[in-house]
Amino acid sequence: MSAVNAELAGYLGSRRTIPAPQLGEPGPDAEALRGILAIAARVPDHGKLVPWRFIVFDRSSRSRLVGELQAIAGRFPDPREAAARVEKAKTFGAAPVVVAVVSRAGEHPKIPVWEQQLSAGAVCLNLVHAAHAYGFSGQWLSGWYAYDPDAARLFGLGEGERIAGFIHIGTPTVPPSERDRPDLDAITTHWGAETA
Repeated sequence: MSAVNAELAGYLGSRRTIPAPQLGEPGPDAEALRGILAIAARVPDHGKLVPWRFIVFDRSSRSRLVGELQAIAGRFPDPREAAARVEKAKTFGAAPVVVAVVSRAGEHPKIPVWEQQLSAGAVCLNLVHAAHAYGFSGQWLSGWYAYDPDAARLFGLGEGERIAGFIHIGTPTVPPSERDRPDLDAITTHWGAETA
């Protein structure tokens, strides 16, 4: 039987998300954030393509950004949807630090685009785990602005780049709450096993 790192298994078995609006100061300083990003970048990356990159948004740089996102949202044709998008844009200003993980997957003779996109998703989850390892909490979000072409230009995305996720990082101001988890028996099969 293999040894179990009880502390690590305990963390992974009980990790919960704190919503971005409940992530307060302090957030990671420059040194901690660099360490968090270094851990986040240690993911499977077939072909060593590094098909992702980071954009860091600290609190001081986001007040103007939130206003510009709200202006983009306000142009949505359906007034109720526009109002909902304007409200959602406020979330971008809540946590002390937000890191965008940008997928820059592209055609390659050996590495499928799908594998490159999965690598970007792995970066997002690793970033959440790294934030926790440094004593913070993180929430992986997308939001309408992850898919909006005007917002993409505002974020400085290049041709073929897409937002894999925005990781909001800070110190929890509320205790985490549990939620229902999947029934493992309902989602697990063993190939080749005889079925009744």
